[in-house]
Amino acid sequence: MLKFLSQRLLALIPVLGIVAVIVFLLLRLTPGDPAALIAGSSATSDDIARIREQLGLNQSLLSQFGIWISRVLQGDLGYSFYLNKSVASLIKSRLEPTLALALGTIVLAVAIAVPLGTLAAWRMGGWLDRVLSGVSVAGFSIPVFVTGYALIYLFSIKLQWLPVQGYKRLTDVDTTVWMWLRHMILPWLTLGTIYVALIARVTRASVSEALSEDFIRTARAKGLRESAVLMRHALPNAAIPIVTVIGIGAALLIGGVVVTETVYAIPGLGSLTVDAVLNRDFPVIQGLVLFFSVLYVLINLAVDLSYLWLDPRIRY
Repeated sequence: MLKFLSQRLLALIPVLGIVAVIVFLLLRLTPGDPAALIAGSSATSDDIARIREQLGLNQSLLSQFGIWISRVLQGDLGYSFYLNKSVASLIKSRLEPTLALALGTIVLAVAIAVPLGTLAAWRMGGWLDRVLSGVSVAGFSIPVFVTGYALIYLFSIKLQWLPVQGYKRLTDVDTTVWMWLRHMILPWLTLGTIYVALIARVTRASVSEALSEDFIRTARAKGLRESAVLMRHALPNAAIPIVTVIGIGAALLIGGVVVTETVYAIPGLGSLTVDAVLNRDFPVIQGLVLFFSVLYVLINLAVDLSYLWLDPRIRY
């Protein structure tokens, strides 16, 4: 286990190195002078020269990369030219809403999709299986922003049960858990529709395959209840594909939170990404791309490690 973990951690070094090079070149290979883009159309030649000096653009590309990567390794992701704050502090201040949205969506999707997919596999061809297939197609087909605006119209405007937009931080003194939940229910439902459809379909396929194995027939021949056959034999043996798609879904949330946070005006990393792109705030874009890339790699590592726990037969 420790040997495998050390090997995987060492394998992450070249991957993260390639990501760092791409993120570094993101600004340097932008058409035109990056300093002029950052300074704006009303900047003077002295302003552009000062920005070039700050960014080190007057040095060789290799020297620039060496300076930049040394700062990144020390936790210095640069400064936002639009907000005049450090990129690390901006990511830290926006991290809580994004984590709340992403983790809540995954928990909700798993809690709904895994039982539905298991029951659909158990009663394959029944009404639940047909309903799940239709809902899955709809969940994949409808864009996130359409689902978001439809839920806002129904639950916020028509029924007036939930707030339209905004976010309440749990760290605020005047924020209760119920206030926080009221602002998160619609974003969770909006983003969760895609992942419920994805996880439920994979769960159905994996469990149905496991139910056709010989050990399931043996378990039934022993007189085990059907619930025990499903929970103790079929579902554990179908767990690896399910965990894999959950990990992939968690990584894909990186793109989903951008749209969802924009629809619901949630001040997270998604809205920070949109603002940085609109304002051409390249240091923030670089920092966010690097942060999301590292997060994606770590999620994949966690999924690989979970295989050892889920299936003792696996040996790396």
